[in-house]
Amino acid sequence: MPDTQPQAFAIIVMGVSGSGKTSIGEEIARRLNMAFLEGDSLHPAANIEKMSKGIPLDDEDRMPWLDKIGEQMKSSLNRGESLIVSCSALKRIYRERLRAAAGGKLSFVYLDGSKALLTDRMKHRTGHFMPVSLLESQLNTLEVPTGEPGVVTVDIDASVPEIAASAVQQLEKVGVH
Repeated sequence: MPDTQPQAFAIIVMGVSGSGKTSIGEEIARRLNMAFLEGDSLHPAANIEKMSKGIPLDDEDRMPWLDKIGEQMKSSLNRGESLIVSCSALKRIYRERLRAAAGGKLSFVYLDGSKALLTDRMKHRTGHFMPVSLLESQLNTLEVPTGEPGVVTVDIDASVPEIAASAVQQLEKVGVH
């Protein structure tokens, strides 16, 4: 008798600071009845302190953090549980590292928006350690994932429910649900 149990998968909601990774990731998780993990919660204190002071992270800072995210995804998938994670995943090498950790069972929702919209959002949010001054650094680091496998791109110039609905619709088109 064939196994009809749905396969566990992971989704990373990615983009620069201010793109809405947490809000949209939580809404997608709600719509798909999946667990959600705030990737920033896995940053070591030194990374948060550095960003709070307006100092951009480098690859050396990010790799251990990405590995923690990868471990969380792998653990969840090994238990047969799907997971959505918010993570900037700015460079292709970071996304490849995360894909490897997830054993290929990973899709990305890339949240795309204009610099003006991102700046406005960052200026109006409260309680986040990332200052607006680091947006330029993130935009300079970003390697847009166009053409990479398992990536859907969603425009963020809409409400959270509209953005999440668009993401879910695109994920379903590529076979993730």
